[in-house]
Amino acid sequence: MSDIPVVILCGGQGTRMRGGTLTKKELVEIGGKPIIWHVMRIYSAYGYNRFVLALGAGAEELKRYFLQYEAIARDFTMALGGPVHRDPELALQYHGTADHPRWEVTLADTGFATEKASRLRRLSSYLEGDRFFVTYGDGVGNIDLDALVAFHKGHGCLATVTSVQVPFQYGILDAGDDDVVREYQQKPLLPYWINAGFMLFERDVLSLIGDDDDVHLEREILPLLVSRRQLMRYRHTGFWRSMDTLKDTMVLEEMWQERAPWKVW
Repeated sequence: MSDIPVVILCGGQGTRMRGGTLTKKELVEIGGKPIIWHVMRIYSAYGYNRFVLALGAGAEELKRYFLQYEAIARDFTMALGGPVHRDPELALQYHGTADHPRWEVTLADTGFATEKASRLRRLSSYLEGDRFFVTYGDGVGNIDLDALVAFHKGHGCLATVTSVQVPFQYGILDAGDDDVVREYQQKPLLPYWINAGFMLFERDVLSLIGDDDDVHLEREILPLLVSRRQLMRYRHTGFWRSMDTLKDTMVLEEMWQERAPWKVW
């Protein structure tokens, strides 16, 4: 099961983060590491170390980060000022080991304005095997991926979406016609379950996606799966949060300093 590839959708323009940072949203740092690194570490903690990044807007930033990844993360020695050695490993030597297992990361440019489902279709040649994970590059949680995979294999449908309940951002007053408050709840959980990413798809899902660039995942493919009774919900009741705004970034940074609940590694 550790061979299941992990698709991370990171081609959006991150419009809700504009004004707060000039950095590509997936590269905004929490605890000195980009949020996408945290997402990858969650999967890696469960043995999933093959990643396929669906790039679009800001593709060059993500490519640059991963090209420089080893040099940024580790000490190294370079041979300078002389002839280039035939063995590149002798010209550049990294020291120590990474703080995670070996990752295989494919960075594929799927188009600047391509919709999410169309991005998945463009990645089909990189997705070997019967199934693949799909998630977003800005959402973290202490998802039990072993339980998610077992749930998916058990129901036999084409797709599973991890769902969570999120708190309402205001306090709720319950009062009668006389305006006497009978109950007050501070930021109660909403009764709805939302898509938190951490999805698992069978390969046959790709055959449902047309060749156009404007096929939506959330508006078209997921509703299509619903209509065919092929979409299941995996309920996650632990921690989950997405980083959509500058405020979210600040909250996640505070959590990281206090022992982040999504740090399962």
